[in-house]
Amino acid sequence: MKILGIESSCDETAAAVVEDGRRVLSNIIATSLEEHKLYGGVVPEIASRRHAEAISGVVREALEKAECTMDDIDAVAVTYAPGLIGALLVGVSFAKALCLSTSKPLIPVHHLRGHIASNYISSDVEPPFLCLVVSGGHSHIVRANDYTSFEIIGKTRDDAAGEALDKAGRAMHLEYPGGISIDKISKGANDWAYSFPHPKVSGSEYDFSFSGLKTAVINTIHNSEQKGETVNIPDLAASFQKSVVMCLVDNLEKACINFNSKKIVLAGGVSANSRLRLECEKMCKKRGASLYLPELKYCGDNAAMIASQGYYEFKNGASAELNLNAYATMPIDKVYY
Repeated sequence: MKILGIESSCDETAAAVVEDGRRVLSNIIATSLEEHKLYGGVVPEIASRRHAEAISGVVREALEKAECTMDDIDAVAVTYAPGLIGALLVGVSFAKALCLSTSKPLIPVHHLRGHIASNYISSDVEPPFLCLVVSGGHSHIVRANDYTSFEIIGKTRDDAAGEALDKAGRAMHLEYPGGISIDKISKGANDWAYSFPHPKVSGSEYDFSFSGLKTAVINTIHNSEQKGETVNIPDLAASFQKSVVMCLVDNLEKACINFNSKKIVLAGGVSANSRLRLECEKMCKKRGASLYLPELKYCGDNAAMIASQGYYEFKNGASAELNLNAYATMPIDKVYY
């Protein structure tokens, strides 16, 4: 079964063809990242315009590279939530028009479910498993009971880990995306040079809070500037990255123990972070669990993961009418279409 996937939730316009949920036949991405770097973050209106300009060509290229026509495609999967609403609407509208003109089924895919599915095209992992989903907009610990059944174990109460890294990177005057720049500049630096709090939240031992950490690094920079002191940016970046990563891994380890999980999965853009991968490997080795990581090329937003998850959603009976809408927010354990 061949699924055409379409992804446009942020600043990547992507299309892919995946066979049987696991075999990637094509994966095409057009990004407007360089344009957003001028503003230090994604500008929603610019992202939406670039999606509208690129989507037709990206889908055409994905089909050509897969050596397919729409006659060979069994269904079209599209990200419909969550994300930037204008950006999502471009992908959803294109997918609906494509399905209307070709009489193909339309499969709505939750963006975070797609990130988890990036592991299906990178490894042989199968549910059930425990997954840490970390991106610029989300930080979740999720139990995947099946390919389409998810339970939220823990989540951030405020900022996402990726958001905190990006904003800290901006405060350090590093190139956007700040999280990637922090990871690069931290290599070989002293991660004990600066001390940051380990936030805890009431009500759930698995929930996160990164707002205070973000404020702490900004205050560290401002206080040093006011005193005329020089800030060692590589050491500051390494220390901050370590604090964010250990918050994630400590809660993941608690969940691993309490749910007796022997399969741990990482997903989302921040799953490419080298320190997070290293600390998760250490934790899983200590707990006797297997760790599954998406290939680096599938960590960020892409359509192969959407097509992969779309395959399993379609097998489970999911399909949408042509009045499908896009949603800026939606829990991973709920679907509306």
